Amino acid sequence: MKEFKKFLRSLTATVLVGGFLATSAWADGFSFSTGTPDGRLGALSRRASDGKLETETADDFILQETTVINQATINGLILGGAPLANITQVEVELYHVFPLDSVNPPSGNVLSRVNSPADVEIDSATRDSSLETLNFSITSVNGSFTVANSVIDGINQKPNQTTFGEGPRTGQQVEIRIDFTRPIILPAGHYFFRPEVLVTGGDFLFLSAPRPTAPPLFVGDLQAWIRNSSLAPDWSRIGTDIINNTVPPPTFNMTFSLAGETIPEAGTPGEPNCHGQTVSALAHQFGSISDASAALKFTSVKVLQKEVRAFCAQ
Repeated sequence: MKEFKKFLRSLTATVLVGGFLATSAWADGFSFSTGTPDGRLGALSRRASDGKLETETADDFILQETTVINQATINGLILGGAPLANITQVEVELYHVFPLDSVNPPSGNVLSRVNSPADVEIDSATRDSSLETLNFSITSVNGSFTVANSVIDGINQKPNQTTFGEGPRTGQQVEIRIDFTRPIILPAGHYFFRPEVLVTGGDFLFLSAPRPTAPPLFVGDLQAWIRNSSLAPDWSRIGTDIINNTVPPPTFNMTFSLAGETIPEAGTPGEPNCHGQTVSALAHQFGSISDASAALKFTSVKVLQKEVRAFCAQ
């Protein structure tokens, strides 16, 4: 009998360890990065303020399955000699790829909208430090960093779209880490990531990253786009439309990263059972809905449930 009990205890331990390993392997982490700044370009990406137009720079990423994004980083150049304390607000928006969420056919005010960000953002995925849906911290990377070219004010409708850029700029290179206090749940798909930074007494230039083509960073990798409030809802390609100073024209990625967790068994947005299936998947994957909330860095189960409803309504 003693030997049989020892066997049962050994068998139970094996099953528990095996079950733990299987659950851990099934719950894959998500990470995406375009790399480090290459010094080729700084493109304005700022919040509107007194006397300054809102200007948005966006670059794309892809999700292979439903994913919870709870963290991001961006690299930029601070112009005007502003101290880090003058970085007072960060906002992140995500966009589908045109023609989703857009008027089609478009206005005709730019050369092309093929593969651009959509006219309008995914409303449920907007996060803003002023609304306490994200926190950010700033690290100085290089006190004096120079980019070979920049796009700041020269964002125009056709036929005046090509300015060749606005030349080199030097400033303080920073990395901004963004923690989403309301993590973002997105289904598999192709998206654009657009950060904006408010700098009192200065500006934030989003820094470019290498854009390999053979092979690409990922299949379907698109170039970066930009617009200001005068050009909106349209966008222009930073390299092909605005700079366009080589043959073929240059193209750019921007320096950012994303991190989070995949939810392989989540429901499908728009389907009647999406909410129930997604909650069930979260509980199965993490042990309980409460454990899922903690692991995914939601502030509460209530907030997680709210985001699941927003996800299912997409």
